[in-house]
Amino acid sequence: MEWPIPGMGDVLLARQRIAPFLQPTPLYTHPALSELVGTEVWVKHENHQPVGAFKVRGGINLLAALSPQERGLGVVAASTGNHGQSVAYAARLFGVRAVVIVPLGANPVKVAAMRGLGCEVIEHGRDFDEAREYCAALAAERGYRYIHSGNEPLLIAGVATLTLEILESQPEIDVLIGPLGGGSGMAGACIVRQALRPELELIAVQAAAAPAAYRSWKARSLLEDKMETAAEGLATRVAFELPQRILWDQLDDFVLASEEELMRATHLMIETTRTLVEPAGAAPLAAALKLRERLQGRRVVLVCSGGNISPAQLRAVLA
Repeated sequence: MEWPIPGMGDVLLARQRIAPFLQPTPLYTHPALSELVGTEVWVKHENHQPVGAFKVRGGINLLAALSPQERGLGVVAASTGNHGQSVAYAARLFGVRAVVIVPLGANPVKVAAMRGLGCEVIEHGRDFDEAREYCAALAAERGYRYIHSGNEPLLIAGVATLTLEILESQPEIDVLIGPLGGGSGMAGACIVRQALRPELELIAVQAAAAPAAYRSWKARSLLEDKMETAAEGLATRVAFELPQRILWDQLDDFVLASEEELMRATHLMIETTRTLVEPAGAAPLAAALKLRERLQGRRVVLVCSGGNISPAQLRAVLA
């Protein structure tokens, strides 16, 4: 199946759909962070969302757009946590039954949050992609509306609203660095950049221990790779077609961060922003530190995609 690529009109419609439910998130400068990177740095605090992550934008946009018949079927998704929270939160808003499949050993903070929102959580598989495969089979068996974490135009249009907020607040930004797991966030950034500020440079960052999307972007072909990162927001074993089609055409650069770099960046983000940040949300800082010389004299935005760090992860980071 070839999914349609959303356009700027879809992003503006998404903003209308989510506006009754979500406030724009803060875009702050933190002097200590700018000093670390050596240039003016802003942070888009998606960790301030009600579920602690940016994906809720996409979940609300998608559920709002479903027909009454589709809502009546119920929805199912596979997730390491943040996509699942997005679906659970939106399903609760619209009175829709939601089931989320998570891999065994998923972040307990995220699992508890999903269950607290009234979602049925099923643990299955050793990683996200095994959970995703089971999810697709369950959707076919029970007739649920399957919400893929990447191949969903409505999700991409929804999460693109965060880039729209950035450019409306700080239109002179030179570089945006965002984390990339499935790719919906950076695909959305590409759509908004193309419409509003073509000269904006877009840089994605993924875990070196889970580089499927990075390798797929380099090869312009959908590839599978290892999935050994502790940053569950970046933990995908395969690349997704719709985000990759957008990224192949429009993403400027893509870098990898080691587990050590991600842990260090998480510690530094917590210390300098005084907010909780999960490793995927700190990945843009890890990339900015690697690219420090190249970024000098430019205005940079780091997308802090989420703050759902578990106590065990936090202890490891602070240690």
